[in-house]
Amino acid sequence: MSYSNHYKNQVSETGKAKKPKASKKDRKLKAPAILDRLGGFFSDERTRNVLGAFLLMFSAILLLSLTSYLFTWKIDQDHVLGSSFGQIATNPDQEIENWLGPIGAYFGHLFIFRGFGVASFVFVLISFLLGFRVLFKINLLPFWKTVGYSLFLLIWLSLLFGAIFDNSLLLLGGSMGFYMNYWLGGVFGKVGAFALIFFSALVFAILNFNLSIPRMIQNLSKDPIMDSDTEVADEEIKDENSEAVLPVDETQTEVALEKEAVETPKSIEFGDEDVAKDAAADATKETIEDELSLDVVEVTPEPEPASAEDVATQADSAVEAEPVVNTPEEENLSLVVEEKTGDEPLPESEKVDPTEMVDYDPLLDLSKYQYPPIDMLEDHGDGSIQVEREELELNKNRIVDTLKNYNIGISKIKATIGPTVTLYEIIPEAGVRISKIKNLEDDIALSLAALGIRIIAPIPGKGTIGIEVPNQNPDVVSMRTVIKSDKFQHSKMELPVALGKTISNETFVVDLAKMPHLLMAGATGQGKSVGLNAILASLLYKKHPAQVKFVLVDPKKVELTLFNKIERHFLAKLPDEEEAIITDTSKVVTTLNSLCIEMDDRYEMLKNAQCRNIKEYNAKFIKRKLNPNDGHKYLPYIILVVDEFADLIMTAGKEVEMPIARLAQLARAIGIHLIIATQRPSVNIITGTIKANFPSRIAFRVTSKIDSRTILDTGGAEQLIGRGDMLYSNGNDLIRLQCAFVDTPEVELITDFIGDQQGYPDAHLLPEFVGEGGESGGESFAEMDRDVLFEDAARVVVLHQQGSASLLQRKLKLGYNRAGRIVDQLEAAGIIGPFEGSKARQVLIPDDLSLEQHLDNLGNKS
Repeated sequence: MSYSNHYKNQVSETGKAKKPKASKKDRKLKAPAILDRLGGFFSDERTRNVLGAFLLMFSAILLLSLTSYLFTWKIDQDHVLGSSFGQIATNPDQEIENWLGPIGAYFGHLFIFRGFGVASFVFVLISFLLGFRVLFKINLLPFWKTVGYSLFLLIWLSLLFGAIFDNSLLLLGGSMGFYMNYWLGGVFGKVGAFALIFFSALVFAILNFNLSIPRMIQNLSKDPIMDSDTEVADEEIKDENSEAVLPVDETQTEVALEKEAVETPKSIEFGDEDVAKDAAADATKETIEDELSLDVVEVTPEPEPASAEDVATQADSAVEAEPVVNTPEEENLSLVVEEKTGDEPLPESEKVDPTEMVDYDPLLDLSKYQYPPIDMLEDHGDGSIQVEREELELNKNRIVDTLKNYNIGISKIKATIGPTVTLYEIIPEAGVRISKIKNLEDDIALSLAALGIRIIAPIPGKGTIGIEVPNQNPDVVSMRTVIKSDKFQHSKMELPVALGKTISNETFVVDLAKMPHLLMAGATGQGKSVGLNAILASLLYKKHPAQVKFVLVDPKKVELTLFNKIERHFLAKLPDEEEAIITDTSKVVTTLNSLCIEMDDRYEMLKNAQCRNIKEYNAKFIKRKLNPNDGHKYLPYIILVVDEFADLIMTAGKEVEMPIARLAQLARAIGIHLIIATQRPSVNIITGTIKANFPSRIAFRVTSKIDSRTILDTGGAEQLIGRGDMLYSNGNDLIRLQCAFVDTPEVELITDFIGDQQGYPDAHLLPEFVGEGGESGGESFAEMDRDVLFEDAARVVVLHQQGSASLLQRKLKLGYNRAGRIVDQLEAAGIIGPFEGSKARQVLIPDDLSLEQHLDNLGNKS
């Protein structure tokens, strides 16, 4: 009979429906509902407020009760001894000295005398932390760790005080400490009880604080006078090295502009001829009244910093003071105990304790590396402002007269003199439209008879209109000047690049790591190659070979060949390639895809290390919080430099554009940065995909306004005067710069100096890229030398059904190059499928049994 029919029969027999009895199953289902109600009750905000406030109040009451009990226990002991809480609470007439009366005396007696002694103050801390956490949802301290430490301290102090004072002062150890020591003394004796108590503290310190017993013994045996002398010597060495290797500041702004020279702005007004003569005689104070004023900001050359010989001497002394340690990729915790410099051993105070976990220093792989001295750079310009007073006056009058011809009045004009361009800032009279002045750009250029007049209407951040006029005698900004500047020498940027100087003669330093990629374009012969050399020279003067690697692409085969000499120091290349600098267009696609593999591998490392960017990852690795046996390693910055991008697009097209776009979109966080230069700034070369991922751009002089808009999304580059005159855009501001000039002989000296030093055994090797069909090297499986871990690797990929080099790195603890070769062998053996970009390869063998049969067949064939 169905439930509905049974229910109807009940209604017909009794006249009303009978409620069916609940089954055991139904009764069991009610239990979760009760738990849900309890959970809702405790999660209610009102409950949390009441409970949190109660715990905080209880901690305060307990603190006052226990503190007062330490002073009044002798008086109150007779009243609370043997009495229950109810007896004490119902007899308020007792003479109690505790600050909180009978309740305070009872709490003190319960926690201290009958409990754990003075260690019971731990309960105050736990109650306060718990109440603060419930009420404000904030952990003042790591809650569970603090509770664990507190409970251990509670029992240990009670044991210690109970063992020391026995029953002579039961107040300190409490009854719990007395009875625990009574039992321990009966089993192990008094000496054994003390030994167990101190042994428990030692075990706790070792397990929770990584305490090293040999290190403690060594520290106790050291001479304190010798240690203090060693510390002073170490501090002196660190001060000497502060110029060579600088810390990284996370709050550094993207573009840093600072005036190293002391500028003295002068406000000069023109008018009466007699007063003008006096002004010419007195160069320090010129005041001439007229209906129109011209304020001239004269920028003095930058002061000469310390000589290059002093810098080189400091670098030499810093190099000799640095010890050498093995890389963690070879041995995770290996530290050099004794190292010889020449034939003399290091003193005992400078030897490294092999049991001490010091920070990993990647610079110690090439501890004797010396940075290039500044003397290798030449002074191409004298650094003086070569603009005569008559030139400023003449240009001012021509600008004013031209604007007056179009009924445009000016209330004030100011000139800021730069190395190649002078900026005239004008403030028009009220009611003048800015667009009217902007349209007169060609007319003003005609009146001044100058090349490259550029009008900025208005100047961002100012209430003025700027007119940039080239100087008749432009000054050359040498690379030596910007490298020696305080701004560059004391820069704390990740990848500082000194591009040149601004109109106000300020050294312009930008962080390549914050750009994060750079697009350079301009007509032939306008300074692109010099700009690339300036960028590379800046990094060579600031970074150690362990910190940065270059991937250089030079289709023209002549621009970047000088950097071949630093292959074992700063360059990266594909395995089995003879030349580090890529000149063959067909190899560019392979290199770009290899960089994509490197990017994916680095992101896998960051994911396993739970880091967001390369800076956090390297900081964690330096602190030895990442195990090299798990595939982790120190990651240098990788900078891809392409000298002529247009040639690559013409020959490879989409095969080049897609990996470039992918790297530009994703590679910033893992330290891969791109610098692309081209002399054809057309839309089919600099496509929308490229431009969208290159917010930082440099435009040298171009031939048309269309090319300027292609590069910068605005005009202006067509008005530049060439010879290093450029516009820099970082997405917001547009800054006019004079690029620093570094000549080919200077680059040759720098690369020779670095190349002659001790370097790595080979260039930094990029991951091997396997193209479609697995044609990486053209070898068949029979021609390959099977790796000794080939079968183990096959079982790993079949077990996890995932064919990737990173999996083999983690499971078999291999380096990337070896894991990549095993992947190639697995593909050639038909165990995994071909390369599929960023995806893991498909595993073609379903289970272990099929794998064993497949391996047997391979063995028979070979």
